[in-house]
Amino acid sequence: MTDTRLIHTVGTGALEWLHAHRAGFRLEEDVDPEVGFLERFKPVGELAVICKVLFREGVAGSRQTQLARQLLDHAWAHTLDGGRMLVHGQRLEPFSPVPFEVYLPFKELGYSHPGIEQTFRFNHRLESYAAHELSPVRRLGLSAFQRRFGLPPQPPESEVVGRTWLGRTPEPWTVEGHLAYDITHTVFHLTDWGEEPGGLPTPLADYLATWLPAWLDDWLDLRRWDLLGELLAVDACLPRPTLDERAWEGLAAAQQPDGAVPAVRTMPDDEDPDELFDLVYHPTLVAAFASTLATSRALTRLTHAPA
Repeated sequence: MTDTRLIHTVGTGALEWLHAHRAGFRLEEDVDPEVGFLERFKPVGELAVICKVLFREGVAGSRQTQLARQLLDHAWAHTLDGGRMLVHGQRLEPFSPVPFEVYLPFKELGYSHPGIEQTFRFNHRLESYAAHELSPVRRLGLSAFQRRFGLPPQPPESEVVGRTWLGRTPEPWTVEGHLAYDITHTVFHLTDWGEEPGGLPTPLADYLATWLPAWLDDWLDLRRWDLLGELLAVDACLPRPTLDERAWEGLAAAQQPDGAVPAVRTMPDDEDPDELFDLVYHPTLVAAFASTLATSRALTRLTHAPA
């Protein structure tokens, strides 16, 4: 059985690194218009989602909980300026779903900005907002977020899931990097980031239970730590997680002493702090996410083990 302490230690180290480098969660108001102002919102929204999972699962120690709350306070007060940067971003791109996707996990954690909520409710009534071109998995996520916000999903998630790659359960050997991320995020949206394992339709859960071990082996052998972390999180979202020992040992070995996790193979030789943060923050966040879910599942398994 996988060592629960090893899994938990990966998450603890990842959160320590994120807290120490919290200034990396930044926006760039003077960014090149071709890049887009809203591109820098992605890390902030992901941070809020992962911290919400950490609070929800209740397996973090007091130190982790304190760091997570400080990270959220910093992101809300300094990066998002109390929500005002979300208002600014929505004005720049009126029908972009990004400000809404970033705002929702903060709202669920007790942060709020009435003005931006009015904008979201207004946009939801517009046909142009519903017609915004998105990939199936992105549309699935937006519908899930609308439901959680208290708005009617447009369209309902049940109508979208069959359009996703995973929903079609195609040949498993055709999976590569981009498709793999579509698979993981389909699972995260259907289960509300691991909160509702029963949200996965049975055929999809069975398909994943069959092929996930092979995918874990593949990405472990390639040392694709970012994707391996997401697949370990998917494993923890299944009704019967495996908590793959070899994969967890590989991820733990790749993690640096300071808690950072490289995306691929080894840490980049980059001395610029901002560029290094941009390369490392996501696999490190993913490691914290996967660790939290897997630790929770492992403890549940121990609790229900026969005496």
